[in-house]
Amino acid sequence: MANPGVAEIAAPGQTAVRRAAFLLLDGRRRYVTVLASGRPGSKLSHFPAARVNVAPPAFLPRHQVSRDARHANRSWRIVAGDMLGRVILYGMSSGGPSRRAFIGLAAAAVPAAVATGCGSSGPGSGGTGSSGSRPTVAHRRTVSENLLPGDPYWSIRHLGAPEAMVGYAGQASVLPGEPITLYASTTARSFTVSAFRMGWYRGDLARKVWRSRTVRPPALTAGTNTVHADWGPSLTVPTEGWPVGSYLLRLDAESGAQRFVPVTVRSASTAGKVVIKNGVETWQAYNTWGGYDLYNGPGGTADYSNRSLAVSLDRPYDANGAYMFLYHERAIIELAERAGLPLAYVTSMDIDGDPHLLDGATAMFAPGHDEYWTPRERAHVTAARDAGTNLAFLGANTMFRRTRLASTALGERRLIICYKTSYLQDPMYGKDNALVTSDWREPPSPDPESSLIGTLYESNPTDAAYVVASPAAFTGLVGIEYDRVNPVYPVERPIEVLSHSPLTCRGVNSYSDSAYYTHRGGAGVFAAGTMRWVACCNGLRLFGLNRRAAAFTRRVTTNLLRAFADGPAAARYPAHDNLDAMQEWAGDPIAAQHDLWPPIHL
Repeated sequence: MANPGVAEIAAPGQTAVRRAAFLLLDGRRRYVTVLASGRPGSKLSHFPAARVNVAPPAFLPRHQVSRDARHANRSWRIVAGDMLGRVILYGMSSGGPSRRAFIGLAAAAVPAAVATGCGSSGPGSGGTGSSGSRPTVAHRRTVSENLLPGDPYWSIRHLGAPEAMVGYAGQASVLPGEPITLYASTTARSFTVSAFRMGWYRGDLARKVWRSRTVRPPALTAGTNTVHADWGPSLTVPTEGWPVGSYLLRLDAESGAQRFVPVTVRSASTAGKVVIKNGVETWQAYNTWGGYDLYNGPGGTADYSNRSLAVSLDRPYDANGAYMFLYHERAIIELAERAGLPLAYVTSMDIDGDPHLLDGATAMFAPGHDEYWTPRERAHVTAARDAGTNLAFLGANTMFRRTRLASTALGERRLIICYKTSYLQDPMYGKDNALVTSDWREPPSPDPESSLIGTLYESNPTDAAYVVASPAAFTGLVGIEYDRVNPVYPVERPIEVLSHSPLTCRGVNSYSDSAYYTHRGGAGVFAAGTMRWVACCNGLRLFGLNRRAAAFTRRVTTNLLRAFADGPAAARYPAHDNLDAMQEWAGDPIAAQHDLWPPIHL
């Protein structure tokens, strides 16, 4: 087994140093374990609250953490070369240590070029995938759209009563120039619609591109308190001249009530671009408007048996109309546009519908909560990866649920079917089991998500620090759902565990992992492993998250965007496998009620 790293240690009053292998362990306990002479299993000492200045990989901000190192009531100093109080972390290979810094629990970082966003001028090389077009290099440039004046007053200031102002779009996405049909309902006499393109406008996060005339709503037909709203169209929103992007239509009732309607002006081609995915299926799965979603019926959390087995886009979203987008996606768009990268915008439905939509894309970025995937979407994303398109999954619980799409009266792919634990009732059961809408890892046709993502969803709820290099950590960044690298399921190799964050979930001690793997087709694939990643980029201040954590996630995300925009990442930034050294527990510790810490088994 490869040793996780090396360090040099000197006892008090001694000038001689001893070379030893080490592990960084458990950010909560704040200690370093050192193994004598590099022999695994031969512990030299524990340093509670060790004095460590960690030199992290270049893609991570530097963390300077200094504490007194003590062992057997004697102070020790940890040195590297002739520098006191500093540990330089090296990766280990069969040929000895390489100069690759580790983060987390003996976890190698995404290679340094990924970290800094500085790569070679070429697209890299690697084996060809089974299908799709190889990505072309995206050249960074200042995008003229982002130089236009923004509007700081795009957000909702007054929701009003639950049904005071609501609406939905007849299309989840349109090509530029295609109209959007808007269906709206209000208790007021009239309303207006303003269209905002979300992005980065010299400090503002949106630009107003259109405003409607004053609209008086039509009479409503029966059935509005159901999964399908049965409303007539209110107005048509033109999109001539609108650039591709993620838009929020803000409905402003005469009474002051406001709601958002999200819509994507999608890209016809993604070649040479970084793809931003809007997770519309997942938005709708959690949408409780009308009293039903894919989790519960009108009775709430105790009403699972009366949940919807299919949910429709033909209804408004609950809350402010765009909660899932704003919490889990908006910050990615801001950072990507701020970086000046060539971008493409699509929805999960678009990827399902077009097997060639991702041809030639340099990367695809999935949002913080992207749980619901169809088999066609998974196949198309996998083909893009195999052809060299980089993938970044900036959340947890990604691709956990298998879905199927069907048509509604308003168009194709507007009904999301997911039977979950009731999959025996799915009409496809026994006819085409690959299309049965059970969870991806469950019968009758198990295909765990880890083969594409790298990590595997484990459980919820949790609230824990994200441990980059112990004792440096980011309080509250792990939650509410989390992933772990679980070798009992298919995992692409080589894979690097980048962070290893101790947590407690449902009374069991486990870990959340971030990971990076490289594929023979040339792609690099990153998974954050925590659902709060994008929300932290947004500047969320709950759960102990602070400005330091926001700066960390924003910097790492920006670096990934820039590095992945340069084309297939595997050749330039190869993953250095550390899965065996990590000794990840194979299985589900939550279901088994098995603590993974303490003790930590080496």
